Formats: sequence, structure tokens, C-alpha cells
Amino acid sequence: MAKGALDQKINRLRRIEGQVRGIAQMVTDDRYCIDILHQVQAVKSALAKVESQILKDHAACCVSEAISSGDPAQQKEKFDELIDLFEKVKR
Repeated sequence: MAKGALDQKINRLRRIEGQVRGIAQMVTDDRYCIDILHQVQAVKSALAKVESQILKDHAACCVSEAISSGDPAQQKEKFDELIDLFEKVKR
């Protein structure tokens, strides 16, 4: 993974970390529930964007390497990992 892409993901995750701390403070301060829920939705959306980028990177790097390797066991392993991930998302 390129250094810039890594830095971008880390920066996003740190912003999300700050947002979560902010939500905790909102709860502590007994802020209006809808305001808190809006912030929770923002965090979920931000996490989904990071997740999507990591998944794209995985497909472009790890899965692509497995396909290029010609090794059926390695290809099956990467395919199974993705299936397991998608099955967890459905639950």
C-alpha cells in the first residue's frame, strides 16, 4: 500500500476516533438524543468509507496477487475470506 494512501486512512480513522470521543461527551453532557444520533450516523458513514477503501485495496493487492499466482489454494483462501466477510455483514 502506498504511503499516501496509508496516511489518508490513518487520518480518517483518527478523525473518526475524535468523533466517537465527541459522542461520548455528548452522552455525558446529556445532549439531545437526535443530535447524538446524527453524530452516530456520521461516524457510521465515515467508517463505511474507510471500510470500502480497505476492501478496494484488498481486492487490488491481495486478491489480485492470489489470482496472478495461479495457485488454486491461495485463490480459494482469498475468495473464502471475502465470502466470510460478506456473510458477517448480512447478520
